[in-house]
Amino acid sequence: MLKKIYVFIILAIFTSAAAMAQDVDVHFNGSVFFDNREYKEFINRSHTYSGTRLALDVGLNLDSLNHFIVGVNALHEFGGNPFFKRVNPVAYYSFTGKQWLFNAGEFPREGLLTNYPRALLNDTLRYFRPNIEGLLTTFHNQHVSETVWIDWVSRQTNVDREQFLFGFSGKYQPVLNGPFYLAHYFFLLHDAGPAIPVPDDHIQDNGAAQVKLGLNFSHKTFLDSLNFEAGGMLSLERVRGVDGFQKPKGFVANAYLSYKRFALFDEFYKGDGHHITFGDAYYEKKTYNRLDIIYTPFLYKGLRGQFVLSLHQTPGYSSNQEAFRLSYDIGRRRLLKFKE
Repeated sequence: MLKKIYVFIILAIFTSAAAMAQDVDVHFNGSVFFDNREYKEFINRSHTYSGTRLALDVGLNLDSLNHFIVGVNALHEFGGNPFFKRVNPVAYYSFTGKQWLFNAGEFPREGLLTNYPRALLNDTLRYFRPNIEGLLTTFHNQHVSETVWIDWVSRQTNVDREQFLFGFSGKYQPVLNGPFYLAHYFFLLHDAGPAIPVPDDHIQDNGAAQVKLGLNFSHKTFLDSLNFEAGGMLSLERVRGVDGFQKPKGFVANAYLSYKRFALFDEFYKGDGHHITFGDAYYEKKTYNRLDIIYTPFLYKGLRGQFVLSLHQTPGYSSNQEAFRLSYDIGRRRLLKFKE
C-alpha cells in the first residue's frame, strides 16, 4: 500500500511539472566495460568486471534554470541472469544557473564526482553505483569551483545499517588560463548499525582527504595534455567507543600526458597504509605506483572507446590490469516544446 502511495505522489508531481513545462527532452547514454584485474597482492580481489549499462531519462524543463528529470539506469553483467540484474531509478530536481548547480534526488554521479582520486573513491563505483542519492551543489567562476554533496548508501532498518557519505571538493586557479592551481578532495563515511543492536558492533567513521598543487601545461607544448600534481593525503579511521581517530598520511603525486589517441597516467604514493572503505585497496600499501597506458581508437561525437593497460607496483609485487571501456552519450534532445 505504501509503495502505491509513493508511486501516486511521484506521478502527481511529474504530471504537475509536465503541465508547467516549457519543453520536454530525452537523454540517452550508456557504457560497455570489460575490466580484468590480476592482483598478486590481493588474490581475493582479482576479478573480471564486465557488462553494459544503459541510462534513459526524460526532462521537464520549467524554464532555463529549473528542471525535473525522471528515468532509469540499468546494468547487465555479461552472462548474468536476469538480464538487467540492477535497475536504479533516476528522479531528481536540478537547478542550473550561470554559476550554480543544485541537484536533489537520485541523479548520475558521472561528471560530478568522477574526478575524485581513486585512492578516495574507487573506480568500480562507476560500474555498480552510478547514482548519487541525496543532494549536491556546485559553485564555479573563473578562478574557483567547489562542490558539496551527501549520498545515502543504506537506510537503517532492523537489519540494514545506516550509511551515508558526505564530502566536498574544489579547485582554485589564481590566474585565468595560468598553469598553477590548487585542488582538494574530502569525504567521510558514517557507518552506524541497524535498528536492532548487534553485539560488539560500533559506529564507524571512515574517510580521507587529498590536497594537491598542480601544473597544467596542456596545449603549451607539442602534447595535447601535460599535467602534474603533488601533495598530501590523510585518512580518518575511527571505531567509536574503541579508539580515537587514526590518521594515516602520506605523499601523493601524479602525471598525465596525451598526444592524439595515446595517453599515459602515472600515480605514486609513499607513506602510511590506509584502510578506506570506498577507496582503492592498493593504498593499504606504504609504497605504490600505478601506470596507465591508454589508447583511444574510437572517438566520435559523444562516443569514446579506450583500451587501458594498468601496471601496479608495490614492494615485492608487480601486477597488471587490462580494461576496455566504451561510453556513449547522445546528449539531451528536445521532444516537445510548448507555447507560452
